[in-house]
Amino acid sequence: MFKLGKLAIDVAKHYGADYADIRIIDTKNEEIVVKNGKLNVDYSNTLGFGIRVLYKGSWGFSSSDNLTTSEIKRVAKEACFIAKASSSLQREKVRLAKEDTYKDHWFTPVLKNPFRIPLERKADLLFKIDEILRKKSEIKVAYSEMSFQNIRKWFINSEGSEILQDLLRSGAGYSATALGNDDMQVRSYPASFGGQYYSGGYEIIEQMELLQNAERIRDEAIALLTAPQCPDDVKDIIIGGAQMVLQIHESVGHATELDRVLGYEENYAGSSFATLEKYKKFRYGSKIVNLFADATIPMGLATQGYDDDGVKSQRWDIVKDGILVGYMTNRELAHKIGDTRSKGCNRSQGFYSIPIIRISNLSLAPGEWELEDLIKDTKDGIYMDVNKSWSIDQRRLNFQFGCEIGYEIKDGKLGRMLKNCSYQDITPVFWNKCDAICNENYWDLWGVINCGKGQPGQRAEMSHGAAPTRFRKVKVGIGNK
Repeated sequence: MFKLGKLAIDVAKHYGADYADIRIIDTKNEEIVVKNGKLNVDYSNTLGFGIRVLYKGSWGFSSSDNLTTSEIKRVAKEACFIAKASSSLQREKVRLAKEDTYKDHWFTPVLKNPFRIPLERKADLLFKIDEILRKKSEIKVAYSEMSFQNIRKWFINSEGSEILQDLLRSGAGYSATALGNDDMQVRSYPASFGGQYYSGGYEIIEQMELLQNAERIRDEAIALLTAPQCPDDVKDIIIGGAQMVLQIHESVGHATELDRVLGYEENYAGSSFATLEKYKKFRYGSKIVNLFADATIPMGLATQGYDDDGVKSQRWDIVKDGILVGYMTNRELAHKIGDTRSKGCNRSQGFYSIPIIRISNLSLAPGEWELEDLIKDTKDGIYMDVNKSWSIDQRRLNFQFGCEIGYEIKDGKLGRMLKNCSYQDITPVFWNKCDAICNENYWDLWGVINCGKGQPGQRAEMSHGAAPTRFRKVKVGIGNK
């Protein structure tokens, strides 16, 4: 693969490229689903390469799934011709931040390769979950799944880097949909929209206590059918980790992607209110709010050795003591905020896509509270968890999020279950209402596997660490009175 990569670089240089890189990517996926007792298994495998070149400060990109020497020569030549055509319409030259060269092999630490675990063993676990969920007639849809992905990626550039990465992630989850009392309610475990995912092997599945929680999730779905509605009011709210992941992702992660901040996403997925004049000055949240990005953190979905610019992974602050102090950057845009080096956030969905800035693993640092003490300290509030719906405006300011389940908090005690819980606010106003965060005993990385961005659209994966967090005087409900 490195030999083929060097050939691509040589051809690109021959046709005038000032810079060139190639990513050869071999991706293998396995998805196992059991829905109402029926099994569906999907395997996929893709292998191809993408070549990116700079000619007089303009990009050219081309790709192919035909990994031969003749095709590599053709695609490298095509990328150069595209770059030359782009340079004729150039408004501003691309400036790449400096980066060291690397010759490395980086791999995800794995104890048990999920692709070597027999299908029967994996499917048997899902069937057992399905049986428990459907033991009560109110459950009309039982859905459980496992998903595994292995990416082998070779990166070679004209600056001398030669990097092989072997990335593996695993995850699982399930949901129970209950019907009754002229209502429909869903409960999910460990999280909604596919479950929980980490970088790692099948040992992750074995540690998730999937069977142990199935009865509880089923019974909660049924209980929600007759639970009272979330009130339409202003309340203190404690948000569980499975919901905080979305709060972090939508109101901080996307808001601090530098390409979005600079307006490159406006015609598709919106821009950001966190514009450059706010950099290192703006109070994003209260003084206890510390959010950090980290592409080296164990088990994160964006954890890797290097990004698709060949930049070594690192950790940095996004919000420090409530102040906006960082962005997600790549080699092309780092200079826009005065950085001499990229933060390593350039990633693509596959060999056929050009890399763009993506959210790294972004986490809210844990605080000092025990959850029991935090509930005792809350006189009149609601505990909400597990995302059900989300809506946020084009500048990542006004949002409304819904949760699968909630509980009243009265005089420091958890009370009755509530359904259709939702809350809404304005991003910096909301984060400034944060006054308590639970400690590291309640902190976990929550995986996001369906983050969309770009035109043509690309999907990326990342994790967000969080613990239950309290926000004061937040508008809840949707006018149920």
